[in-house]
Amino acid sequence: MDSVMSAAKTQPRHFLDLDRISAAELRGMIDQAAKWKATRDRSKPLKDKIMAMIFEKQSTRTRLSFEVAMKQLGGDVINMTSGDSQISRGETIADTAKVLSRYVDAVMIRTTAAAKLEDLAANATVPVINGLTDQSHPCQIMADILTFEEHKGPIAGKVITWSGDGNNVATSWIHAAVLFGFELRLACPDKNQPSATALAWAKREGGKVHATIDAHAAAKDADCIVTDTWFSMGTDPKLFRPDVFAPYRVDEALMACAKPDAIFMHCLPAKRGEEVTAGVIDGPQSVVWDEAENRMHAQKAILAWCLA
Repeated sequence: MDSVMSAAKTQPRHFLDLDRISAAELRGMIDQAAKWKATRDRSKPLKDKIMAMIFEKQSTRTRLSFEVAMKQLGGDVINMTSGDSQISRGETIADTAKVLSRYVDAVMIRTTAAAKLEDLAANATVPVINGLTDQSHPCQIMADILTFEEHKGPIAGKVITWSGDGNNVATSWIHAAVLFGFELRLACPDKNQPSATALAWAKREGGKVHATIDAHAAAKDADCIVTDTWFSMGTDPKLFRPDVFAPYRVDEALMACAKPDAIFMHCLPAKRGEEVTAGVIDGPQSVVWDEAENRMHAQKAILAWCLA
């Protein structure tokens, strides 16, 4: 019995996807992030902890926000790309995970296939954090929830509209809708609908998640409209069809369908004139710069939760 209890205590606390963490724990992270941001706390609860960050995709906000977050908490980071390690020469993710676990206290990975994240977590004895996969982007949505509540109050019961590609960020929004109790409307082209698996999960969990092809109907009386680039890293350029996505551009007309005090969010980087007009992203309803800053604050809370 003692050995079983000891094993349970040492089980790493991974942050892989929102649907694998309780609503209460996620709420606690948001509240902690808001508290630390408000007080500019510098108590350094992760003093002397070290995190390895593996980047198989380019990054600005993920890299900087995690690095600053870890250092403000008293820890440090080691940045790696796949080319910096033996992964690029055929070493397995499993073997890499076992080695890294002997050197560092946590691992954040920004990668392509979700299977790589799962393999890393299955073989690591330290917490693993999902910095982005082709399937989901949970850290971004934690920052988005924090940003929404700063501007609009509790997100429970509110209406969020997603307009654009049903991509990895959209999947994490689906998870969040169920766990934070808000209504999510996803307007996406017929051939770019959100993950069927995530939608089925939301339905089983009783979430208010609706998928449609009508962006203007989805935006009606919304509290927030969210979009993302139409062309994600790693996507085959031949599959990019601007004409298909044009009806989902967030412009002034689409924002006018939402509530007068609705806000606009975008995880960045943005392409003005494609998924959003300059008038919207640079206009008074846009909160994208708060959203970008809040990656750091939300990730501080995630790190503290993982390494508590």
